Amino acid sequence: MQDAFFCRGSNETVLFVQDKEDGMEHGDEWDEWSHGKTLTKPPDQLELTEAELNETFTRILTATNPHAPQNIVRYSFKKRSYKPISAVDQMAVHFVLEGNLLYKDSDEARRQMAKQEVEEEDRPDSAASKTGKKEQKLTNQINFCERASQTLNNPPRERNCQTEPPPRCNFSAIANQWEIYDAYVEELQKQEKNKEKQKAIPSKKDDEDDDRGKKKMILMETQTQSDDLCKMAKATKILERMVNQNIYGDLAIDFKYYEDCSDEFREQEGTLLPLWKFQCDKAKKLTVTALCWNKKYQDLFAAGMGSYDFSKQGRGVLVFYTLKNSSFPEYIYPTNCGIMCLDIHEQVSYLVAVGFYDGCVAVYNLKEDGQQPVYQSTAKTGKHTDPVWQVRWQNDDMDGNHNFYSVSSDGRVVSWTLVKINHLFLVGTQEGKIHKCFKTYSSQYLETYDAHTLAVDAVKWNHFHPKVFISCSSDWTVKIWDHTINTPMFTFELYAAVGDVAWAPYSSTVFAAVTVNGKVHIFDLNVNKYEAICQQQVVAKKTKLTHIEFNLVHPLIIVGDDQGYITSFKLSPNLRKQPKMKKGEELPKGPEVEIAKMEKLLSLLREPEASAV
Repeated sequence: MQDAFFCRGSNETVLFVQDKEDGMEHGDEWDEWSHGKTLTKPPDQLELTEAELNETFTRILTATNPHAPQNIVRYSFKKRSYKPISAVDQMAVHFVLEGNLLYKDSDEARRQMAKQEVEEEDRPDSAASKTGKKEQKLTNQINFCERASQTLNNPPRERNCQTEPPPRCNFSAIANQWEIYDAYVEELQKQEKNKEKQKAIPSKKDDEDDDRGKKKMILMETQTQSDDLCKMAKATKILERMVNQNIYGDLAIDFKYYEDCSDEFREQEGTLLPLWKFQCDKAKKLTVTALCWNKKYQDLFAAGMGSYDFSKQGRGVLVFYTLKNSSFPEYIYPTNCGIMCLDIHEQVSYLVAVGFYDGCVAVYNLKEDGQQPVYQSTAKTGKHTDPVWQVRWQNDDMDGNHNFYSVSSDGRVVSWTLVKINHLFLVGTQEGKIHKCFKTYSSQYLETYDAHTLAVDAVKWNHFHPKVFISCSSDWTVKIWDHTINTPMFTFELYAAVGDVAWAPYSSTVFAAVTVNGKVHIFDLNVNKYEAICQQQVVAKKTKLTHIEFNLVHPLIIVGDDQGYITSFKLSPNLRKQPKMKKGEELPKGPEVEIAKMEKLLSLLREPEASAV
């Protein structure tokens, strides 16, 4: 047998030839290999000169694959077209072999071999257990050992949730032929009665009779259809509220049961918990210019949308939201002019008075169909010539007629009724003054307060104390007044223009204010007479807060901004904390207690003046 090996060098190729005999042992082969090699040169080898042999050829290796495609495209769902791919995989795989071998001297191989030895010792039929001596293990010639691996199966997990089942009731009925027949007969009788009523109405002209008959037929048909739609609308409204409560169930639970436990570690400060956020597509890019809670239905509130900017005047929207459905308003009334203020009647809760930027006032009736107001002032009826900044309902007159008054920057306070009622009211001006007026003496002011250096944004009476009112302005200050004294009793500087203030309905000493830098400030004079007990950023700094209102029953406030959004917040326990009483004593309640609490604070401020006199 003859073996040939080629070895190629830089300038020559050497051929080694070896003859082997069959049946030759390994040692003889090596001797023959070492002594029987000859140098052989192929006849077709190229002859090179010494200069060509010494010449150097440079080859630069790069990671770029020259055979990789450069024109691959993929479909982009974002741009809806095919786009070329810039990053192409440049890696070329020449050989892949997946094995299960380990290097014998590695730590893992030693651990597996030790484990295998222990298992063999533990086996009763093994030779080592019989003789009591370990057998010498043969070494592996390739210095590798086998390794088996198995991936673990992921442990199964169960995830479930349980909710309270909705209340159910069983309803069953049988529709027989006679019941269906009776229903048809009843419907035919109704139609015949409607025809008889139409024939009984006298008419002057035949053409008019025909037209009226057709109109009445259409009205009767639409009336029956509207009745069915009303029944369906009520059911769909209930279903919508149920779906909305399921979606925002965590917010409803927080509103009802959540209390901030961290207030126990804070003596005076409190926090605001964000709840629902109300928005409407028709109110986008409009500013929230007015907020008012319904006195009868505590979950319902009204919001007026418009603009304070003279150059951006246009449409407006009057919307009504409920806490039971934050996804869509209950009522929507679009207006041709921006709304500046509104007020809901305290006894007749479906009447809403609205003031507009063009000087008009209007009254909306929620029970009436359509989107037009039941009353709207015009130039003939004496409407204002400047924007209406506030409207307020008054008690009914002696004849039971509803009446309200409006305040405008044209310098007039108009009472929209024929009978004068003795009533004391306050008017804030753009010059920073506050005028105290009386309806009986409409020709002059009772008193004028030099309240602020810039325009007065809001003036509100205290809900409990008849002499106390609060005012805020763009000069960064909030002031509390006793209308019998010309100087303010308290002055608070909030370091930003104040958009609105509101007294709390549960305490005579608690009030809240909003500023244009997106903060809500809540004060309790009975706890701290110098600083706010809560100062919280509720929106982005670029968003301006415009209005704030307390709920009459629930520990809840709503805040409106210049982007058309209304956000609700729950007050923490420290913000509505009641005074501590001794054991066995009952907590005093009632307006007399709140009046005494405010009077105690005012007396501390009046004492120096009395002693000076």
